[in-house]
Amino acid sequence: MARLKTLYETEVRPHMIKAFNYRNVMEVPKLQKIVLNMGLGEAIQNIKILDNAVEELALIAGQKPVITRAKKSIASFKLRENMPIGCMVTLRRDRMFEFLDKLIHVALPRVRDFRGVSAKSFDGRGNYTLGIREHIIFPEINYDKIDKIKGMNITINISAKTDEEGRELLKLLGMPFRN
Repeated sequence: MARLKTLYETEVRPHMIKAFNYRNVMEVPKLQKIVLNMGLGEAIQNIKILDNAVEELALIAGQKPVITRAKKSIASFKLRENMPIGCMVTLRRDRMFEFLDKLIHVALPRVRDFRGVSAKSFDGRGNYTLGIREHIIFPEINYDKIDKIKGMNITINISAKTDEEGRELLKLLGMPFRN
């Protein structure tokens, strides 16, 4: 079983029950899914970039990504409807906990001049989104084999009703928030 999942069940859940006065265990916020998204606008000119991104995202996430396509045409970007422009992967259950553990304890500390992640990136319903500029902070990526540094968005979907509950859950799981 994943280390963070055990931590959640043994320490985080009881602490959340005390802190927010939940009457039922099912009221306690929990992680539902983590979505990793790589938007690649350059894929319009060079489709090979997209193939590399899919391969690298598969290494990072541990499962095969889905190629995302343009919803509508935008002439100024030379973009047509249904053109491949990115890739994404949705992690749930054990893979989700393993990825979050790797993100918090391995990848984020490797970011240059890292002072913590912003605590303002909540959406009002307790979900947290984090943007990463360089995908090379993940240990699975071989620095010598990449052709271009790509960024990605990581969205952590939490069953919390408020941002405060979501922030507390992530803080207890070890997310390094800025003061």
